[in-house]
Amino acid sequence: MIQFLGNIEAKIDAKARIFVPAVFRKILQSSGENTLILRKDIFQDCLVLYPLQVWEEEVAKLRSRLNRWNKEQQAVFRQFVVDVERLEMDANGRILIPKRYCQMVGISTDVRFLGVDSTIEIWAKESLEKSLIPANDFSERIQALMNNDIQNDQL
Repeated sequence: MIQFLGNIEAKIDAKARIFVPAVFRKILQSSGENTLILRKDIFQDCLVLYPLQVWEEEVAKLRSRLNRWNKEQQAVFRQFVVDVERLEMDANGRILIPKRYCQMVGISTDVRFLGVDSTIEIWAKESLEKSLIPANDFSERIQALMNNDIQNDQL
């Protein structure tokens, strides 16, 4: 199973090329992944990189929950897969992010790569700071979630 962890600052060049952080490249290479799928996140103003295998699993999982013959569900599936880009890392470990994606999420030069389980998020540095939960709120939320799990396990 692929798992990315980390919060790495980077810069994107004028041609919208960026080095995939070495720690993430090593994970991709060790799992035989060179192809990445890029899409804008559903909920946040960031980009998400899926290793091809992870993307295929996500699409299969979504497809299994939807009825191909239901108009609304087919529209949801289409929306999920329609605006993606297949990216290949070059020999130096760089990817080229289409400019429209950078514009969608406000990326200009300074970015943050976040390892989020089986995907990698790319954030405009200033957008990430605004989207994070304040420390006190985070501790309260995680405590509530974990207490819920403990109470459910005891039932």
